[in-house]
Amino acid sequence: MKKIILPLLVITISIISCKKVEQKAEISTDEKASNEIVAETMPDSTAIAKAWESYATPGEAHIMLAKDTGVWDAEMSFFYPNNPEPQKANSEAEYKMIFDGKYQEGTFKGDMWGMTFEGKGITAYDNATKEYIATWIDNMGTGMIVSRGKFDKATNSITFKGTSVDPVTGKNKDIKEVITYIDENTQKMEMFDVDSEGKEFKNMEILSKRRN
Repeated sequence: MKKIILPLLVITISIISCKKVEQKAEISTDEKASNEIVAETMPDSTAIAKAWESYATPGEAHIMLAKDTGVWDAEMSFFYPNNPEPQKANSEAEYKMIFDGKYQEGTFKGDMWGMTFEGKGITAYDNATKEYIATWIDNMGTGMIVSRGKFDKATNSITFKGTSVDPVTGKNKDIKEVITYIDENTQKMEMFDVDSEGKEFKNMEILSKRRN
C-alpha cells in the first residue's frame, strides 16, 4: 500500500508545481502586456516637456488681461429686489500682471457707506482647460469665491459662473459675473444672484474707467 501512495504523492506534487509555473507564466505574460500598453500610451520625454512649456507660456488671453494694467476708477451700484433705486459707492482698482505675465492681480479699495472696503482678485487663463479662472476675497467676509468662464467674442465679454456661501443659511448658492470690455478704457462688471423664488436678478454693477 505504501508503494502505491508514494508514487501518487509524487505525481500530485508534480501536477501542483506545474500549475504554479503555468500561473506564474500567465501573470508574467499579463504584466508584460500591461507594461507594453503603458509604454505605448505614455508620451515620451520630449512630448511631456513640450506640453509643460505650452502650459506655462502666456498667450493671447494673458495679453488681453495685461491690457488692464493700471489704475481704474469704479462707480459701484447695488440693486435689491424690493428697492428700485440702487445704492451707490465708489472705489478704485489697480491691476497688474504677476509671475511673468501668467496671472492678473487686482487690488480694490473704497468706501462703502462709511466703511472701508478692500478686496483682491486673481484672474488666470488656464492653457490646458482653455478657460478663465477667477478668485475673490475681501474684508467683508472670510470666504473665497472661485468661478470659471469663457470669453465671448460676439459680446466682447467673459461670463464667470461659480458658487458663494450665504452667511445667513450657511449654504452655497450659484452666482454669475459678466465682465464686458466696452473699450480699452471702459469696463462693466455685472454680478447676478438668485432671489427667494429662484429667479436671477442683477445685484451689483461696477462701471470702471481707466485713470492711468
